[in-house]
Amino acid sequence: MYDRAARYLFRRLYRRIAEDVAVLAPDDAAVLDVGTGPGVLLVEIARRRDDLRLTGVDLSADMVEAAKRNVAAFGERVTAQVGDVADLPLPDQSYDLIVSSLSAHHWDDPAGAVPELARVLRPGGRLVIYDLGFAPFDVLVDTARERSLFTGAPVRQTRIRTGLLFPRHCIRHVMTSPSK
Repeated sequence: MYDRAARYLFRRLYRRIAEDVAVLAPDDAAVLDVGTGPGVLLVEIARRRDDLRLTGVDLSADMVEAAKRNVAAFGERVTAQVGDVADLPLPDQSYDLIVSSLSAHHWDDPAGAVPELARVLRPGGRLVIYDLGFAPFDVLVDTARERSLFTGAPVRQTRIRTGLLFPRHCIRHVMTSPSK
């Protein structure tokens, strides 16, 4: 049911986010979608940029199976796997851009997610989180500050239109890892 809702009800929001990612991602970048759900954002990004290598991670094995079905047409350049944002099953410094959409407010351990996200992000890479206003943005910022992570640029928050009746807006939260 969530797969259908994501593909149809939230399609406008995912398209909006995919447009942002298409502009933000460097050429031939590796992009990680944390909390990918059924992979709708992966599909939208893959349609816009065929040079990107995309990986989706989700805590739910059922969602990952749905994502694998939804991204199958893109072959090996788009994958999905089970993983927890606070314990990512991914190598160090393996992604140029990390995106998360409407997921952070569900994270069990947002403070634990910060060092993991920083670990898998390459120098100069960006973490872009799209979520509702009650997401734990303050925990992410405070944890990053306490651990001297994501010091590459000031944190930016922007309120953006979702294109949906509800929620009409969400927050785009951008953190940057330091360059070498």
